[in-house]
Amino acid sequence: MEKSSNPLLRGEGFPPFPEIRVEHVVPAVEALIAELETKLKQLEADFEPTWEGLIVPVDDIQDRLSWTWGIIRHLMGVKNSPSLRQAYEEVLPKLIEFVNRFNQNETIYYGLLTIRRGKEWERLDNAQKNIISSLILSAKLSGVGLDASKRERFNQIQLELAQLATKFSNNLLDATKAFKLVLTSKEEIAGLPPSLLTLAAQTARNEGYTNATPSTGPWVITLDYPSYIPFLKYSDRRDLREKVYRAFVSRAGYGEYDNNPIIERILALRQELAQLLGYDNYAQVSLARKMAPSVEAVEKLLEQLRVVSYEYAKKELEQLKAFAGIDDIQPWDTAYWTEKLRESKFQFTEEELRPYFSLEQVLQGLFSLASRLFGVTITPADGEAPVWHEDVRFFRVTDENNEVIAYFYLDAYCRPGEKRDGAWMDECMGRRKIVKDGKVTTRLPVAYLVCNQTPPVDGKPSLMTFADVETLFHEFGHGLHHMLTKVDYPQAAGIRNVEWDAVELPSQFMENWCLEKNTFFAMAKHYQTGETIPSHYYEKLVAAKNFMSGSAMLRQIHFSLLDLELHSRYQPGGAETPHEVRDRIASTTTVIPPLPEDRFLCSFSHIFAGGYAAGYYSYKWAEVLSADAFAAFEEAGLDDEEAIARVGRRFRDTILALGGSLPAMEIFKQFRGREPSPEPLLRHSGLLLPLPV
Repeated sequence: MEKSSNPLLRGEGFPPFPEIRVEHVVPAVEALIAELETKLKQLEADFEPTWEGLIVPVDDIQDRLSWTWGIIRHLMGVKNSPSLRQAYEEVLPKLIEFVNRFNQNETIYYGLLTIRRGKEWERLDNAQKNIISSLILSAKLSGVGLDASKRERFNQIQLELAQLATKFSNNLLDATKAFKLVLTSKEEIAGLPPSLLTLAAQTARNEGYTNATPSTGPWVITLDYPSYIPFLKYSDRRDLREKVYRAFVSRAGYGEYDNNPIIERILALRQELAQLLGYDNYAQVSLARKMAPSVEAVEKLLEQLRVVSYEYAKKELEQLKAFAGIDDIQPWDTAYWTEKLRESKFQFTEEELRPYFSLEQVLQGLFSLASRLFGVTITPADGEAPVWHEDVRFFRVTDENNEVIAYFYLDAYCRPGEKRDGAWMDECMGRRKIVKDGKVTTRLPVAYLVCNQTPPVDGKPSLMTFADVETLFHEFGHGLHHMLTKVDYPQAAGIRNVEWDAVELPSQFMENWCLEKNTFFAMAKHYQTGETIPSHYYEKLVAAKNFMSGSAMLRQIHFSLLDLELHSRYQPGGAETPHEVRDRIASTTTVIPPLPEDRFLCSFSHIFAGGYAAGYYSYKWAEVLSADAFAAFEEAGLDDEEAIARVGRRFRDTILALGGSLPAMEIFKQFRGREPSPEPLLRHSGLLLPLPV
């Protein structure tokens, strides 16, 4: 296939999604790798150990690769199909082989060392020095210093790990898709809210029940979050909740889509890789590029939080048992009775709020907040860039001078079968200075924001739960980090080169604003009447904010400690299985033990198919930072618009603008004037108050 006819080989501009076909993937990656191999050889043969002579051409190669591969990886998340999987898996080994060769290139590595030791180092600014130091560390962690036989083994491991991560993700998607609960009687839908019945009827129609309606059924419940979570919360049928819960926690744990052997293999390979690099375990490899100095330092923070939250969680469970009148509460009961207790205690349901949170209205409130805090204006730009699905929106971001500084796509709705679960932000393109024909231009950052909320159904817009609102704010925070960067070096622009345990700071920071009064009332308006939400709902939401917060924090600590244990002390092939490790960790981090058949690890994509291996603790580590950052606005006065704008600009000019150009702790101290404190997180979570009674 000619380069000019393959849309994946354009290498610049917005991705031409409507033109891309699965059959473009393999020839595009093969042609691109051949082209980049030639460029790499030219660089090896003739380069100057300077920023312009080495770092810029290295970035040219990386940027060219990430444009094409980024599109393919993105489509795997949002337009997954058997044919795309096949093409992806065919080219993955070739891509991994090239990336390893590039990362382990001794000529580039020694060129970097030459820069650091020579006169060139003195003329570089701090951001450039930070980038070069990071590149040297990355090269070491990529195996550049290994001898030939060890390097070959290292590369085999890298390839197998990439293939296993893809297989893990595909198994989970297929296992999730394989379960369907068809409900046909009024008794079976007792307690279910109209929003879920509408979604379940639409799912039924998609499954071939052409006459399905919200009022007459049939209704199809799936394990996708917009279906699973409200079913567990609202179904009065304990037997059906149990059936759905057991299916959910055993996803990809047995049978055709079994991820167990993949988990065992991944953990064994990571341990081997760590030892090849001279580390005791994979957790040490992971932490080499993070803020946290050691496994012990992470465990110390988590233990501080665990001790407090465990006592609260025990008390919360006792409250739940007393309210439900059930002493043997099971895991499929907790969401149901928690919701009932919350409704009883605070006198409202999540479903009552949905009509006030249409996606369009929430976006208006979110964009208004971005303007208040950071001085940016966000406007629809639909039609200005091609999209991968008709529901995808496109927006532009402008600064105080009305200059365009960034763009982003928003893919908000769940699409079972082709779009993976969860929510995420990813780079489409990063900020970069481009020199062409003697002219210097700036390529603007472009972000993908992806959520999985309920789509518009039966003439109603997408109506969001408050949790959906928080998720959107969270991903938008990541997007701001990417889009509001002022760093012109692509290796440190936006989220790049930011320590993984600091990268959640802007996202979790933005969640705090969902219940800030001005923001809340700006976005909470009835989708039919335009009426602002009654203030008593706001007061109830604020009162309910820390309801069961001990249990919520303990859950995150459970995941974090489990991840750390598996990557630091667990011995592959030893006396314990990964699930037994999980049960052991659960003894001090859960108040209801997991079921014997619970295979949560088989769906723990964050650590087995994402970037969070030995890094899941990052959510809590960064939450300490984000809570402390929000406390700066509280101290300035949330009702003082001038003060809010002043602190907001400082946040923009430090945390958001500086990206990965400096160590995260240094940037945080520039914003806050000191190192972070865990006190605001405990205070915001209500865990400094007396235990609940």
